[in-house]
Parts: sequence; structure tokens; C-alpha cells
Amino acid sequence: MHAKDVMTPSVLSTAPDASISDAARLMLQNRISGLPVIDGSGKLVGIITEGDFLRRSEIGTQRRRPRWIEFFIGPGRLADEYSRSSGRTVSDVMTHDVHAVAPDAPLEQIVREMERHRIKRVPVVDGGKVVGIVTRANLLRALASIADEVAPSSAGDNAMREQIFAELKRQTWAPVSTIGVTVRNGVVQLSGALTDERQRQALRILAENVPGVKKVQDHLVWIDPETGMYFEGQG
Repeated sequence: MHAKDVMTPSVLSTAPDASISDAARLMLQNRISGLPVIDGSGKLVGIITEGDFLRRSEIGTQRRRPRWIEFFIGPGRLADEYSRSSGRTVSDVMTHDVHAVAPDAPLEQIVREMERHRIKRVPVVDGGKVVGIVTRANLLRALASIADEVAPSSAGDNAMREQIFAELKRQTWAPVSTIGVTVRNGVVQLSGALTDERQRQALRILAENVPGVKKVQDHLVWIDPETGMYFEGQG
């Protein structure tokens, strides 16, 4: 899937010279947590989010530090913090370095951007113009729409078992050599020894995701490397 498949096409935005209060009201009225900032020529110049309103002098939440700490921080950063906490227009407080993507950007790229830069929304730009926005909520809706769509399968038990092993071999965390897999009438039985208890859930999920699998029974044993005790699955 790509950005154009999940994005919100009708994007609410604000202007750089809009007041802080106008931007806040727009976000509250539409129940959104961020707005792209677009100038008079239609160019994306920034983004403003709820986080930009956290440290504000009007509500007494601006940063306060002892003088000796301010000495080490330096005047540049202190001046920037003052501007963001006391500025009156969107351009004073917005984030200028915006991470945008093209409409055909794969979702994997968008998620990578969100994780790397710790952001919750990514504008979609085409030809220099904002044509949409992808938020975490958009990704959640996409997941909800397809999560229960299980591909039908006419594969027999042997074919399903082969698929499970093929997928196991692709996963670096999977202890392939110590895992046994049997399939009968679509019911998978996992057996063998685990080197880490966290592998148990991952193995169950891997088997469940193979088309045609009806149920997974856990007969795996985890051996605690420190005590030598072993723990069986719940079936």
C-alpha cells in the first residue's frame, strides 16, 4: 500500500501569519492534533502540532531553569525557546523542517519516517503542493480494514507445513532446527525447545498467518538457561 491509498485528501491547513489562537481553535474544532502550514503560493513551509502549545507563557508552562544551567545552554537555544513560548503567530512556533512524502511512497517508508523523527503525521506532497496527509490514525484505519481479510487457501496440510517452515527459515529469530511442526485438518501443532520465551508468541503468530490454518496448538518447551527448569505451552 502507498500514501495515496490511506491518506486524508482534504487537508486542513493554516498560514504562517495566522495567530496562535486561531490555529489552536481550528485544531480543537476539527479534533485534529496538527496542521500543515502553507504560504500564499501554496508551498508547504512548516507544521504546527499540539506539542508546540505545551510550553506557553500564557498558561505558565514555559521552561524555567536555574541561571547556571542557562549559562551552559547558551543564548541561541534560550532565545529560540523564548520565541516558541511567547510568539504570537504560527511561524514563530511551527516546526520548519517538515518530513513529507510523495503520493506513491510505500507505507513502510512513512512508518520509518514516523519512528525515526518521532512524529505522528506526514504531509503528502505532489508537484510542490500538499495533496493529503497520513497520520497514525490513517494507518490504524488501514490496518482495521484488512486485518481480518485472510486469504482463502485450498492448500492441504503438507503444503501448509511447508509454508510454515519456509517462513521460519526467513526469520533470524526462529530456532528452526529445534522446532517441530505437524498439521492435521488445518490444525498446527508446534513442538520442540525454545531458547527464549518470547519466541513462543512469535511462532504462534507466524503459524496463524499461513492461509488455511484454523488453529495453533502450543506444545513448545522453554528451558530457563539459568535454572535448567522447563516450561510448557498452554496448548
